[in-house]
Amino acid sequence: MNEFIDIFSGTDPETVSTAVQLLILLTIFSLAPSILILLTSFTRIVIVLSFTRTSLATQQMPPNQVLIGIALFITFFIMAPTFQEINQEALSPLMNEEIGLEEAYDRASAPVKHFMADHTRQNDLQLFLNYTETDGIETIEDIPLTALVPAFAISELKTAFTMGFLIFIPFLVIDMTVASILMSMGMMMLPPVMISLPFKVLLFVLVDGWHLIVESLLSGFN
Repeated sequence: MNEFIDIFSGTDPETVSTAVQLLILLTIFSLAPSILILLTSFTRIVIVLSFTRTSLATQQMPPNQVLIGIALFITFFIMAPTFQEINQEALSPLMNEEIGLEEAYDRASAPVKHFMADHTRQNDLQLFLNYTETDGIETIEDIPLTALVPAFAISELKTAFTMGFLIFIPFLVIDMTVASILMSMGMMMLPPVMISLPFKVLLFVLVDGWHLIVESLLSGFN
């Protein structure tokens, strides 16, 4: 512990700079899961993919690992321009000691704020701004992250659940049709889900369902 403290008490500026950079890196790694979930498109994507699996009633197919992996790579694809701007405007100048830590934070938060603001409903944002009695918001940069992050999160939840509802409708129609046919034939002991599952999978494959869903997700972040 004393050796760790001695790093920051040294007179060599280069040593102090390296220690600060290491501390920042460790902090980012510790907060990475929260940043990935709440400040990016990951929440909407993984919820929509989960709704798709639930509507198909295929239990654990695709497995959770596959859905999360797909959601991660789609998130990286969507967020690539934002991450690239953060790297160019904040991380690289900070590592090259061209700017200070506070300025790097301001530069890094700007692209993230613009991305979240573009996909946040006004009434959700206003809810948190009114609660904190925040006034004088003229630009996106003036919005505090403490209000923007939760507003963005609940906006993404609403959008994801809306898309999930629309995904459920055609499969619900198939379930109801199969159940009605089985009841009319007096086969009430046969689970309708067992009969409707192949038809739902067939419909999903014929319309190229995964392509349509991913296309809808990508177009929603344009």
